[in-house]
Amino acid sequence: MPFWQGAALAALLLWVYLPTLSRLVAQWWNDPNFSHGFFVPLFSAFVIWQERSRFAVVRVKPSWWGLLVLFGGLCVLILGQMGAEIFLSRVSLLIVLAGLIILFLGWRFFRELLFPWALLFLMIPIPTIVFNQITFPLQILASKVASTVLPWMGVPVLREGNIINLPAMALEVAEACSGIRSLISLLTLAVIYGYLMEQKNSIRLLLLLAAIPIAVAANSFRIIGTGLLVQYWDPAKAQGFFHEFSGWLIFVISLLMLYVLHRLLRILWDEEGVR
Repeated sequence: MPFWQGAALAALLLWVYLPTLSRLVAQWWNDPNFSHGFFVPLFSAFVIWQERSRFAVVRVKPSWWGLLVLFGGLCVLILGQMGAEIFLSRVSLLIVLAGLIILFLGWRFFRELLFPWALLFLMIPIPTIVFNQITFPLQILASKVASTVLPWMGVPVLREGNIINLPAMALEVAEACSGIRSLISLLTLAVIYGYLMEQKNSIRLLLLLAAIPIAVAANSFRIIGTGLLVQYWDPAKAQGFFHEFSGWLIFVISLLMLYVLHRLLRILWDEEGVR
């Protein structure tokens, strides 16, 4: 394809999706739960650049099936616009990109680009109805774990749903404290870490799956620590700076746990290989 044709196609695509992309970037900026979205397309571009030598030898064989995929993506965009469903509108962009790749470069090239293309789904915030279905069980789980562990440490607890009643004050495990933010971010970082630091896909998959219990456990530790802070130091310290700082600290600990797990998996894998 001549350069001017590619530029015209890119400009047309940008014109069609400019409202969708502008709202997506605004959500990344304003919603801390999905601020990691800024890094996902950058990392996807890095993967393509990193594997550029491998892509250079892939045979280009355009396929008219790309038109069907492209048409399907545009239909999803129309459905999203008609139903005011921004999630569908955002997903349609990735379907359209897949259609264009298949149309101009072929199925084999798309298979080679499958990983960086699939990575882009991580930049799309999950629908609100799904987000709420995940968040509330996480709130209840964190409350149950904290209300079970705190009495072992001499802190009397009465739990009512996601409210943990302590002698000094009541702690509410709100949506922001459910751990959903660290869970989503840790899943994204697990994918990035696995790509950069590991060659075996089986270990990469294990790291991705392990990110879920690690994030849940780390957030439960945060709630327990807050309860101990309220009981044995100062209830006022459980809010403000210490509350925000504990969130960052727990996330760093989650990353360290992921790193330690990776090292253990590598040791076990090497021992199995020796045997």
